[in-house]
Amino acid sequence: MQISMKRTARGAALLAMGSVLLAGCASATPGGSAAPGESSAPAAGSGETLIVYTNSNGDGRGEWVTAQAAEAGIDIEIVGLGGADLTNRIIAEKNNPVGDVVFGLNTMFFESLKAEEAIVGYEPEWSADVPQDAGDPVDGAYWPLVDQAIVMVYDEASVADAPSDIAELWTDPAYQGTYEVNTALGQATPQLVVAGILAPYVDESGEVSDEGWAQVEAYFANGSPAVEGTDLYARFDRDEVDYGIVPSGGIIARDAEYGTTTAIVPSENGVPFVTEQIGVIAGTDRQEQAQAFIDWFGSAEVQGAFAEEFNSMPVNEGAQAQANPEIVELIGSVERADIDYALVREHIGTWVERIELEYLP
Repeated sequence: MQISMKRTARGAALLAMGSVLLAGCASATPGGSAAPGESSAPAAGSGETLIVYTNSNGDGRGEWVTAQAAEAGIDIEIVGLGGADLTNRIIAEKNNPVGDVVFGLNTMFFESLKAEEAIVGYEPEWSADVPQDAGDPVDGAYWPLVDQAIVMVYDEASVADAPSDIAELWTDPAYQGTYEVNTALGQATPQLVVAGILAPYVDESGEVSDEGWAQVEAYFANGSPAVEGTDLYARFDRDEVDYGIVPSGGIIARDAEYGTTTAIVPSENGVPFVTEQIGVIAGTDRQEQAQAFIDWFGSAEVQGAFAEEFNSMPVNEGAQAQANPEIVELIGSVERADIDYALVREHIGTWVERIELEYLP
């Protein structure tokens, strides 16, 4: 399927992270439970088997990683949970850790693990092959694996008058009610959308300007609330909405399923990215094995094979040649928003509380 993009001078666009905040959460199994055949509660100290925590085990990912690791001589046991649940579990276990390594959580979740000292720094063999600022450039507590852009999309075949910038959707009365908004602010993706809108209006202390709050208020007031259990593209098909947020990784599959030609609404301020990270869990008795797993799994060879199998966009530059060309084009066409995820992690709870109290019905 062909992806077309309207570009601003900065070539930016916004595609919803429809998952967690990210694609990692979108990849998790329903309800955050372990996938079939995968443990959700392993016993501590299970021999030489490496316990791998992830929220990116769905759609066959967990089985694929387990099988490929076995071929490489690495015995792993996948434990799959949703992003927030997994983050809380690792923090709760930090004085008596069960897991050895964690991957798939987005940057904000990893910032929470770092703040709680639940992960430890390690520089992988492939560290020079990824942009330092895509992971943790300060302490190297986590490193990037997969990128997804959170963008506002529409079906180019059905929409003739798309806005030149995403903010027009909620500031121009002509677009009132034409875009979907997810008001489930306990989820990662809606939180990332909020972070993206507020990013240009937040100071170093986390204080949001009046203009920033006005943007958020207008965004929620003028959109069409998401329908639980109904895919955005199904709403496109029923002419209920023309625009909505999704993670970039889900576009190609949706175009194939619904017969759409997805285009992206540009964003002058760039778009949020969901970057799935990997790190060593603090206190593991299998630290060397955990490091060896990270060296293997984040390598160009393995990430390239993973990209081919699951249509992902690897951060490792050596693996990008194996990614779907349409995904490469998409990611290259949008600009990453300047978001301080450590600052967002610290203040997102307060921001969400204000939005729920003042701006939602």
